[in-house]
Amino acid sequence: MARINKATILIVDDEESILETLSGILEDEGHEVVTASSGEKALALFSENTPDVILMDVWMPGMDGIETLKRIKEKNKDICVIMISGHSTVDTAVHAIKLGAYDFLEKPLSLEKVTILVSRALERQNLEKENIALKTSISRQWAIIGEDPKIIELKDKIQKAAVSQGRVIIFGESGTGKELVARALHEASDRKNKNFVEVNCAAIPQELIESELFGHEKGSFTGAFEAKKGKFELADEGTLFLDEIGDMSLATQAKLLRVIETQEFQRVGGSKNIKVDVRIIAATNKDLEEEIKKANFREDLYFRLNVIPLTVPSLRERKDDIPLLVEHFLDNLARQYGQKTKKISKASLESLISYDWPGNVRELKNTIERFVIMNPTDVIDVKDIPSFKGTRSDYASFRTLREAREQFEKDFIIKKLQENNYNVSKTAEELEIERSNLHRKMKALGIETP
Repeated sequence: MARINKATILIVDDEESILETLSGILEDEGHEVVTASSGEKALALFSENTPDVILMDVWMPGMDGIETLKRIKEKNKDICVIMISGHSTVDTAVHAIKLGAYDFLEKPLSLEKVTILVSRALERQNLEKENIALKTSISRQWAIIGEDPKIIELKDKIQKAAVSQGRVIIFGESGTGKELVARALHEASDRKNKNFVEVNCAAIPQELIESELFGHEKGSFTGAFEAKKGKFELADEGTLFLDEIGDMSLATQAKLLRVIETQEFQRVGGSKNIKVDVRIIAATNKDLEEEIKKANFREDLYFRLNVIPLTVPSLRERKDDIPLLVEHFLDNLARQYGQKTKKISKASLESLISYDWPGNVRELKNTIERFVIMNPTDVIDVKDIPSFKGTRSDYASFRTLREAREQFEKDFIIKKLQENNYNVSKTAEELEIERSNLHRKMKALGIETP
């Protein structure tokens, strides 16, 4: 067994010989050992300094081990306690385990078993600490940062909507953080311990979207070499997040509507009905009511999804939150890249605040990440961000109509590219021009995709 890191072990026993023997063994393993001859003394030591693992006798004069275990667990439910007894019964062992004991050792003690059990207890403690750190990191990654009244109101609505089973549709421009809202809804719901499954309806080819959502049987189409579960099955008892729902084809919308109504579906190529319990959260950057008028979106599906509507404000609507977001991103990126957290000068921050951020929070995050990677100094100065000087074009200042028109076209195309995550095909479709034509314009105007 691999050697474990040094830890603090508390041994509680009224027999001096047991204290001496166990102390010697565990000190030889490189651990720091603290001893107590009674439950009362153990509680006093525990209050002063929490050990990593406790070995404790069940039968002691005064406060016995079971009562001491109970009180220790009231103070710290996660501490690993190994109980020891020379004349235990099955009932005693079961009672100790129910109170939260990690394991049970019988006297006479096997010294090898003691070291193995302590090692396993410490490994478990380390795993739990790593798990807590991971959850904290994930929570920080998906946190909704902001103190603007619009964000405070949004957070309040999230908490109210989360406890229900109602379907939610999230509106907002690209990059505003619609996925963060969806994850916050899931984490605050009674489904938080089940799967959160995301589907980007715009990123999956239409001929594969049904297989992605509902799964397929082996041989149902060319390339289906084995059966596959779809996102609905994977999200059973959890949450299914349908991002960019406005880009789903009408044919798939019809099938989705039936699944919402019945919570049943069949895999592609299958004949068996599969029943699921899934909460659906959808999101879009499109005006669905306008899409309904254009016959691009089903009105009945819109009404099914739009039980609880939430709107995420654009970054330009809450510029006072930019300093908080910048600080958050600088801290997270420093952790990610193992660097010291960079500072940002007041002039730089003012420059960031003055910019309109057409790509919203996503654009801000990518910008800060670029500064962190490319800037070798500890402070991001205004000279490092020249692209944010004069961010709004004053078209009236141009000498000719042609110059003003070209600048407008450039600004407009860049904004649309950012809204569509630099997907050229999708942007061309939205602009109602050929993809090749858009490429020519981008080249002529000096527009490059990241």
